[in-house]
Amino acid sequence: MIVLQPVLEVHAPADFALWPVAEGKPFTHMVLDGRLTSAEIGTALMLIAGCNDIDPDPAAGDDRPPRPADPFASFLYGLLTFDDLFAAGGLRVGDTSTGVTLLPGCCSGLEDWRGMYAAIDGTGSAYLGHDPDPVVELADSGDSVRLVVDIERSDSPVIEVSAVELRRLPDGVGRDLAGFLALAAGWARRNLPDHAEPVIDALIRVLAVPVNGVVQRAS
Repeated sequence: MIVLQPVLEVHAPADFALWPVAEGKPFTHMVLDGRLTSAEIGTALMLIAGCNDIDPDPAAGDDRPPRPADPFASFLYGLLTFDDLFAAGGLRVGDTSTGVTLLPGCCSGLEDWRGMYAAIDGTGSAYLGHDPDPVVELADSGDSVRLVVDIERSDSPVIEVSAVELRRLPDGVGRDLAGFLALAAGWARRNLPDHAEPVIDALIRVLAVPVNGVVQRAS
């Protein structure tokens, strides 16, 4: 069976104390879905906000306002001010019959997960990062797909699957992200009441999940 999951790249919290987070091992991946605990949701938000925690650079044409002094607002600054958000991670593909797993490479972002649809349909490509360099190869016939774990290795493990089977899997990724987003919205309103709605809006953008039917807007 082929399993496709949305994941975030995990790193150590480094004395993070703004809200509770779960312990995680660096250089592993965290699955985002609707089954996470409160501490795991806190970890996910910490990771996503951390990816965008960059000071403005006026010399480069960055006209964002100055970083605020409030600790919460300061840490969330990039998440709430960048137009184009980044979430280190992407899609993890596993073949339970062979034990082969394809992981997103360096610089892969979860915000680009919908590129898998284009790769499967032959209308575009999916960027899965580098070092390792995973790629999606569609057969000339369009009937099958090869998911190469590292195209730079001549002996790279490969996951082979029919295009029909693989085409339905990104829909499951969307459902997983929608489930996570629904949990994260409730978490934000409980733990970050002064910033909750902007945080939710940012998560909707970076996860590329439609808001309809996923997040109940605060009145």
